[in-house]
Amino acid sequence: MLADKVLELIRELERSKDGQMSTFNEDAIRLVLEEMNTLFEQNQQDVNATVAGDVRFFSGVHLRHAALERNKRCLLAYLYNRLERIREMRWEFGSILPGYIRATMCEPEIQWFNKYNKTLATYMRSLGEGNGLDLTQDIKPPKNLYIEVRCLQDYGEFEIEEGDTVVLQKNTTHYLLMAHCQHLIRQGILEHVE
Repeated sequence: MLADKVLELIRELERSKDGQMSTFNEDAIRLVLEEMNTLFEQNQQDVNATVAGDVRFFSGVHLRHAALERNKRCLLAYLYNRLERIREMRWEFGSILPGYIRATMCEPEIQWFNKYNKTLATYMRSLGEGNGLDLTQDIKPPKNLYIEVRCLQDYGEFEIEEGDTVVLQKNTTHYLLMAHCQHLIRQGILEHVE
């Protein structure tokens, strides 16, 4: 059937709406592009025949053209939605994505994330006087400036202020400024103790 492979991509996108990123399906995209090339070549042949005066091929040309347009729209929707999720993850996890998410991305998506990351960092630096302003912090207003956090994995030394460091080891608790540890909480390294 026409446009079956691209429909699988859209269904895959729909199944992964719960915040998880499915692996970039390069094989399905390749099959869709091959189908589009085949449809385009068939249309070229039929258009050449209609130019010669044979009008029997008009309906087939229209059908294949509609399938080409549908494939194009679905492919663009698949790619756009993946990029939107990657953009959202930059705000959620910070400038470093967890390994399990990076493993689901293709190389162009990783490059796009890095460029978006640099653009956002440049913009945030331009907002502040000297050291910049981190827009990704305090997405929700804090109730307290200091919070108690538990370290879920060994992280090592973590710089909290100008030269001051704290060693983050698994199962230790610390009382830190929320602004310093919010990214580590989002990455799953620290856990906010209520």
